[in-house]
Amino acid sequence: MNTLLSSKKPILKVSNLKQHFVVKREALFQPKQVVKAVDGISFDLYPGETLSIVGESGCGKSTTGRSILRLDEPTEGDILYKDVSLTGMSKKELRTIRGDIQVIFQDPFASLNPRRTIRQMLDEAMAIQKVLPPKQREARMLELMQNVGLRPEYLERYPHEFSGGQRQRIGIARALAVNPKVIICDEAVSALDVSIQAQILNLLKRLQRDFDLTFLFISHDLSIVKHISDRVMVMYLGKIVEIADKASLFKNPLHPYTKALLSAIPVIDQTIKRERILLKGDVPSPLNPPAGCRFHTRCPFATDLCRDEEPLLRELETGHSVACHFAEKLSVI
Repeated sequence: MNTLLSSKKPILKVSNLKQHFVVKREALFQPKQVVKAVDGISFDLYPGETLSIVGESGCGKSTTGRSILRLDEPTEGDILYKDVSLTGMSKKELRTIRGDIQVIFQDPFASLNPRRTIRQMLDEAMAIQKVLPPKQREARMLELMQNVGLRPEYLERYPHEFSGGQRQRIGIARALAVNPKVIICDEAVSALDVSIQAQILNLLKRLQRDFDLTFLFISHDLSIVKHISDRVMVMYLGKIVEIADKASLFKNPLHPYTKALLSAIPVIDQTIKRERILLKGDVPSPLNPPAGCRFHTRCPFATDLCRDEEPLLRELETGHSVACHFAEKLSVI
């Protein structure tokens, strides 16, 4: 782990987080089925860093973000923000924390109210969190528009009058309006064109530096993650399989699943030869996850031990943890 980060106290601490959803029964006597979207994960988020969560669709990364925000009530576990438990808070108490932890959603159009102008949305956010007196909000809104690269006159427009990239800038401005400390970016650039993605990523990095922000960045695109992250957490079927600083993870991945993900990153330099690792089979259903290591059904190195015993997430190198029985052997492959 980055020595600068290791010397800090976590701003957010997630312990044994579980998010299980009961499937609605189609028949009266049908057995109860439970989707284990997130199944006992723990990690720390440090001030000023960008921790990215990556994995295939359905691995639980977005559900993790929603659970931290308590948009979905966690089934089990604890979430500490500055040593204060969020899971034990009432909705009224939680409202006081909303200003500190904000979110940027994947679809900027769906997350903006089509009946309100940008001015009304920014003003409403500041009013709810009591950020500034009404007379001072105008200057703040103009400042926010400048910060995200939009013209002041756009305050009078509605969401449908903007492009996708501009809408995401508005979403970022709304998150910044209440002076947050932590922002959860839930696939914040995945719906944008590649050129616009680069602009938004550069904007996020600049805002992080200027406003001392901490990001939990959720994405399925490892090229983007490599650009913006300090640390990377890899999830598979509701579990963390590997977590490390960016340089260590991209240079020396220790889990077979991480190796497969990294092998799929496009290489621009044609002189570099990279062997693509193709995983067999589909991701198992979270309704009935495999026993033992959840990746064993697709892992080319799986043994009986993998099928019978779930590997614990353990630190093999400083700041580099992996959940694999044979990580030491696979690290040299």
